[in-house]
Amino acid sequence: MRVDFNPAEMPRNDFYKLLTATVVPRPIAWVSTISHDGTANLAPHSFFSIASVTPPVVQFSSVGRKDTLRNIEATGEFVVNFTPEELFEQINDTATDFPHGVSEFEAAAIEAEPSLRVKPPRVAASPVAFECELHSTLRIGDGTVVFGRVVHAVVSDDVLVDGHPEISKLRPLSRLGKNEWGTVSGVRDLARIRHEDWQGPAADR
Repeated sequence: MRVDFNPAEMPRNDFYKLLTATVVPRPIAWVSTISHDGTANLAPHSFFSIASVTPPVVQFSSVGRKDTLRNIEATGEFVVNFTPEELFEQINDTATDFPHGVSEFEAAAIEAEPSLRVKPPRVAASPVAFECELHSTLRIGDGTVVFGRVVHAVVSDDVLVDGHPEISKLRPLSRLGKNEWGTVSGVRDLARIRHEDWQGPAADR
């Protein structure tokens, strides 16, 4: 038996909780931006994915109009910093609804480092960062999808094995429902099957 949920008949926040509890786990874009007056902003966004490989474009959604979105619209630049498990509490700190104009870097005592191609700083302790120039935005309902063209990427050699990022060293955080966060506790490796190697459904093999 299944339970039916009709979003047209539910309060917005109730369906939001259903979405975020079932579209899981969600990777986190820890987005750093800078305002026209030079204030650096840092905030986690868990509606995050890849939009294109050629050119390399990442995307995240801002629900509502927050400093992150306003700064990107004003300057056309941002950085997506990777969210490792070891920075769990600092990442959560930057989700605090500080007043406009307050730098999360300063408030949460997070060390910044200069970016190479864009003005917003990177998180020094984050093992991966994608420096982005704004490609476009798309307004959908109460959210705005931000597309950023990756113009530079950096990866700490501490998380590389034979030149490739290793999941056991990255230890990514993800968002789940309610106040829950996910960590990597087990990884299964299974290659995609080529058609010429197809031997029928998995249930029959």
